[in-house]
Amino acid sequence: MSKPLVAVVGRPNVGKSTLFNAIVNKRISIVEDIPGVTRDRIYFDAEWLQREFTMIDTGGIEFITAESHEIPKMMRFQAQLAIEEADVILFVVDGKQGITIADEEVANLLRASGKPVILVVNKIDSVNQEANIYEFYNLGIGDPIGISAKNLMNLGDLLDDVVKHFPPQSVSEEDEDTIHVALIGRPNVGKSSLTNALLGQERVIVSDVAGTTRDSIDTHWSHDGQDFVLIDTAGMRRKSRIDAPVERYSIVRSLRAIDRSDIVVLVLDATDGVTEQDKKIVGYAHESGKGLVIVVNKWDLIEKDDKTTLRFTEDIYDEMAFLRYAPILFASALTKQRVHRLAELIKYVSEQQHMRISTSVLNQLLSDAQTVNPVPSRGGRIPKIYYMTQASVKPPTFILFVNEPELIHFSYMRFLENRLRESFGFEGTPIRLVLRGKKGTDEE
Repeated sequence: MSKPLVAVVGRPNVGKSTLFNAIVNKRISIVEDIPGVTRDRIYFDAEWLQREFTMIDTGGIEFITAESHEIPKMMRFQAQLAIEEADVILFVVDGKQGITIADEEVANLLRASGKPVILVVNKIDSVNQEANIYEFYNLGIGDPIGISAKNLMNLGDLLDDVVKHFPPQSVSEEDEDTIHVALIGRPNVGKSSLTNALLGQERVIVSDVAGTTRDSIDTHWSHDGQDFVLIDTAGMRRKSRIDAPVERYSIVRSLRAIDRSDIVVLVLDATDGVTEQDKKIVGYAHESGKGLVIVVNKWDLIEKDDKTTLRFTEDIYDEMAFLRYAPILFASALTKQRVHRLAELIKYVSEQQHMRISTSVLNQLLSDAQTVNPVPSRGGRIPKIYYMTQASVKPPTFILFVNEPELIHFSYMRFLENRLRESFGFEGTPIRLVLRGKKGTDEE
């Protein structure tokens, strides 16, 4: 199911980003150092009381009466997107400055939304400043919670309140063998056309059901005995065509679709190539452990020679080096060229996601790998890898038992991942390697 979304809103300079960082840093660990993974995001997963959720940071909401009406219009649009998409809204105000006219304007928007809104009075850095909280009752949002995002004060109480507003966790009644597929990409790359081309060629279309994400439709369909749920998402906006504050919400719906999917299909426009937005959203799918397929659509518009496909493939992998495991399909939704292969490719990636390797085979691979390339020592200390076992699938996750996790360099982890892929494939799926020390500490 989709993770709950928690949006952080408020006027500029009240500490929204500081609060965002304070919450997500409680969970985020150092992920693999792979070129091409875009890190400048305004969304990140967090966890509290065994509930995972996605935090969304926003630009400051300003209500400006200037000669140009575009700025207040865009800011109001940003606020409206936050209201529509979030499950819980954190309305952040400045406890030192007190209520401003801008705070009252934002409060008016949020109060009418019907969404759970938590009033967060930031910059309450000491007990002496707690009296500053009471003024904010005048906003009519409810009981304010005083915190200091900078000093991490009272964040636990805030998160306790956030989790209370989440919808109850539901158990999916969908057949375990059904593969949920999210088509993602920018507008006009041909996602809907690709969906229609797929469905037009299949023998059975079960039903169209409105999804949990606004502007997406879940289509149940079958192909050669395999059941699928196809999630056709609203496209991401082209960055050059929108203002930065509005761009922050252009991928929120895609995040929800990815959370609900087993496999993500990134649709690229052959005439445009890879953009930063593509890297951002597919980076989220990669780190979420989803299966991945890349479809280069509008292939019929490209003039070709005998090296065109190879050139395009290398360009895509150079731009997104962390996705070299993802298969690429060159297709045309318009002419139906190779579209029929997508269902087979998705099914194949699903099988790769569920692959299990026995412990004995894994440890033979580990022994051979260390013979070819021994684990390098660090600072005179010798790291030792005792054995490896597979802990789970979707994505395939392997635990390596070692003497001291901090001694194993990420480059050696990448070497082991490459050996796993050379030996067993795992095409289209991320692989997770977890180091477990003698004292039971884990490190990815």
